[in-house]
Amino acid sequence: MNEMPLQSPISSGERAPDFRLPALDGAGTVSLSDYRGKSSLFLALFVGLWCPFCRRALAQLATASPQLEALGVETLGIVATELENARLYFKFRPSRFRIATDPALSIHRAYGVPKPVPTPDLMKALSTLRVNPTGELPEPLPVMEASMTLAKLDGYVENETDRGDVERQWPQLKGQFLIDRDGIVRWTHIECQEGLEGIGKFPAASEIVAAIRASIGGEGTRLH
Repeated sequence: MNEMPLQSPISSGERAPDFRLPALDGAGTVSLSDYRGKSSLFLALFVGLWCPFCRRALAQLATASPQLEALGVETLGIVATELENARLYFKFRPSRFRIATDPALSIHRAYGVPKPVPTPDLMKALSTLRVNPTGELPEPLPVMEASMTLAKLDGYVENETDRGDVERQWPQLKGQFLIDRDGIVRWTHIECQEGLEGIGKFPAASEIVAAIRASIGGEGTRLH
């Protein structure tokens, strides 16, 4: 496991780093510049599909994306796995929004999404922490037990690519960024920004919509 220092995420008011990544929809690639001058973007950075919290967040975002589109905001999810692995997953679970792949986590790095160092203190804290980030469990469980229980609930079976992804990626955090049509970040949300109890939590649709409306200064005006 690579041990990387904590980083400072891109903040509101800063220019979002551009990128170009393989796209799942057959369009070849997708980049931030594709949206510039045309639409604002809700950018959601996930780890690999091995993560049950990410799989649920993808489904949650699919439900929310039409609300975002109604406010003039497109949605792009970036999953940290190989393109063919993502194609296999989304073949059976089609997405309502665009998906790109970044197995090297280069966009997490560019946007400063932290990958904590697994120090003894962190590992001890994780061993006693109990979570229920999606509300599906009857009670909060230790992080690994919660993860395994959710995986069993959805019948997901890891493949060799998933196992390689988790080995390289854990404990990478996830992040979401609202970017206006000029390429300026207007809002950010980083997993665990409220503390370790935030593991696996994804912002609710109401929180994302509120951030959009706060950025556009009114419900009837599109973000630009």
